[in-house]
Amino acid sequence: MTKMISWNVNGLRACAGKGFEEVFKSLDADLFSLQETKLQEGQIDLAFDGYTSFWNYAEKKGYSGTAVFTKREPQNVVYGIGAEEHDHEGRVISLEFPDYWYVTCYTPNSQDELRRLDYRMTWEDAFLAHLKRLEQTKPVIFCGDLNVAHQDIDLKNPKTNRRNPGFTDEERGKFTALLNAGFIDTFRYFYPDKVEYSWWSYRFKAREKNVGWRIDYYLVSEALKDRLRDAAIHTEIYGSDHCPVELVIA
Repeated sequence: MTKMISWNVNGLRACAGKGFEEVFKSLDADLFSLQETKLQEGQIDLAFDGYTSFWNYAEKKGYSGTAVFTKREPQNVVYGIGAEEHDHEGRVISLEFPDYWYVTCYTPNSQDELRRLDYRMTWEDAFLAHLKRLEQTKPVIFCGDLNVAHQDIDLKNPKTNRRNPGFTDEERGKFTALLNAGFIDTFRYFYPDKVEYSWWSYRFKAREKNVGWRIDYYLVSEALKDRLRDAAIHTEIYGSDHCPVELVIA
């Protein structure tokens, strides 16, 4: 079995002060992805025995950024999605293994008043094109904070959030396009009706009241369907406004 974890840590230095290392060790994943590290190279000294780490930093300081810790050495590592306009924010790392590509992604937020929605739409198309290019050689597993709640079941208050960032028709449509392109939302594959969230605002005691959104995902190519064993959302783990999500494959 291969256990995979993805976590938007909302600032790795801050999360490190809230028990990150203990969580990392307790989850004992074969692959552990991070989003929103908010780091530049050399700003944290973090290594774990038995793991190799790969980092993609945003050019802008204290912003975005992704990382992957892996027990298995990849054959190849690709940073970004091969599109100049999208590759300055450290949002994607793709690792090639013998039997699949493993991709971590931190999707751009559409931001207040949807001022980045148009950019987000071009990003979505470019990211899907990247996934399909990888898929020409082998199946793909991708994870991360995709900054969208796909269906009404994926957030506490769908009616009042209808045109808010992360729940616009446009963003939800792009997620549907991922599924139509042959990818499986693994949590929904196992738990079609389960209500669980992976992100809660720091405001209004949202986590205490469980007023949340499911915006962190593991998706896989249809070809890997028979290898899926379980998916989970670790709502018991604190340290960020997101919690880790998990996938287990054979």
